[in-house]
Amino acid sequence: MKAYRVTATGERPVLTDIPSPEPAPGEVAVQIAACGLNFADLLMVEGTYQDTPPAPFTLGIELAGTVTALGEGVEGLAVGDRIGVFGGRGGLAEEGCFPAARCLKLPEAMPFHIAAAFLVAYGTSHLSLVHRARLAQGERLVVTGAAGGVGLTAVELGAKLGAEVVAIARGADKLEVAAKAGATHLIDAQSEDIRGQLKALGGLDVLYDTVGDPLFTECFRAARPEARLLAIGFAGGKVPQIKANHLLVKNLTVMGLYWGGYMGFAPEVLTGSLGELMKLWETGGLDPHVSHRLPLDQINKAMDLIRTRRSTGKVVVEPQR
Repeated sequence: MKAYRVTATGERPVLTDIPSPEPAPGEVAVQIAACGLNFADLLMVEGTYQDTPPAPFTLGIELAGTVTALGEGVEGLAVGDRIGVFGGRGGLAEEGCFPAARCLKLPEAMPFHIAAAFLVAYGTSHLSLVHRARLAQGERLVVTGAAGGVGLTAVELGAKLGAEVVAIARGADKLEVAAKAGATHLIDAQSEDIRGQLKALGGLDVLYDTVGDPLFTECFRAARPEARLLAIGFAGGKVPQIKANHLLVKNLTVMGLYWGGYMGFAPEVLTGSLGELMKLWETGGLDPHVSHRLPLDQINKAMDLIRTRRSTGKVVVEPQR
């Protein structure tokens, strides 16, 4: 089977042939129909992601497909089931084996390319805004990287939760995408005095930051008293350095969110959140945005779309296409 493999940290991955795997106890074998790309895939290539496995390994942390075989002891799944998987690796391949505990049955009407774009992005935003920040109706939510795979879902969910959403993204085209997802106010990330623009709106109650500095610091300085600041990622490449004494002045709270970490210490929180999101999708309450769908043999082009930030929403690779 074909798989997109990291053979050594820091080296360009390669699309190569490897043997088809057999499911171990507690695992299911999956014919992979779609894999959603994430910024974490780029970090794994460099070995800087917090859950980077040792090389060699197959990239692709979230996927969707059909169960083809069951390992010993697997219950609740059957051959032929359509599933979404937060595998942490292995999605950029034609086949794979994954722990059954990381698999979620899909609604019959959900296309595979939508399912592969759904888990990490919506899961991250839902847990961040609902479970961590406790976003309330009428609060002002600022989202950086607002047209990206994760940021766009924060705009959409924030608007559905009744927040006044401020989208910060690079360029008019990306801001238009954020506006369609429910943003009330639009700020170009390339404009000057972002802090001043936020202050003119009345400041922020919740920050959902996927970019890092200097945007994080600009938003930090526009925070209202008792604001909650969510550190989601650092796509801009610079991790903010926060002075603790500055938190005291306005009684601010800074919190991190690593969605996959809940699999280790509170899986019921993660699965409960995904269950709520699936129900929302089934009732037409969510509209996932996939800007690019590419076959596996165009994986380098797909990765470059993420690297250069030319995509909006999600990029999905379809190995069977």
